[in-house]
Amino acid sequence: MSMDVRVNLRTRKLGILIKDARLSANKSLKECAQAMGITTGIFKAYEEGRRSPSLPELEILAFYFDLPLEHFWSNDVVSDNASPLSSINLQSLVGIRQRMIGALLRKQRLESGTSIKTLSKQSGISTSRLNAYELGESPVPLPVLEGLMSIMDGRIESLFDNSGPVGQWLVEKKVIQEFLQLPSELQAFVCKPVNQPYIELALSLSGLSTEKLRSVAESLLDITL
Repeated sequence: MSMDVRVNLRTRKLGILIKDARLSANKSLKECAQAMGITTGIFKAYEEGRRSPSLPELEILAFYFDLPLEHFWSNDVVSDNASPLSSINLQSLVGIRQRMIGALLRKQRLESGTSIKTLSKQSGISTSRLNAYELGESPVPLPVLEGLMSIMDGRIESLFDNSGPVGQWLVEKKVIQEFLQLPSELQAFVCKPVNQPYIELALSLSGLSTEKLRSVAESLLDITL
């Protein structure tokens, strides 16, 4: 499958997921567009699969809709979700993240030993456009970004925001989801303050090497025998 076909299919699927998330959050096209700092027409084009948001814009949408970023790589529709309240200037974060992604994109290209001319030939994107992406001067549509990372043997997850305000929120959201996926008896165990020493012990043991764990196990056997 050519990159053009992959980009078109991904753009259409992404549009469906974005529209579903917006309707579930009970938000209008205008509200979502304003949150991202774009026109209503552009946001509508995103939903209709005629064009695609960049990764920073998608991160803002996930934050705005109170959804995990990974949702936009799933095949699931969503139920009611309350939007998080925040005084963060979301629009300013898009530009900052775009420059960061440009730098990471360039880093991935250099580490993969791919010249910008080679990347241009393989992706069908002009060198001037690729330069604009790497300098953060032009937003990279998400399907295009995925395609470029694939060409350079990179992972789109390596570009996710893990340290900024939105990134920290996404990490917290993921931790909550993982906790809710635990069996109910484990959830109850973790929530009891009296069990904190056992949890701390488990954390300490998880950081030990196999050799040290074996030594601890042998010591316990010696004590109990």
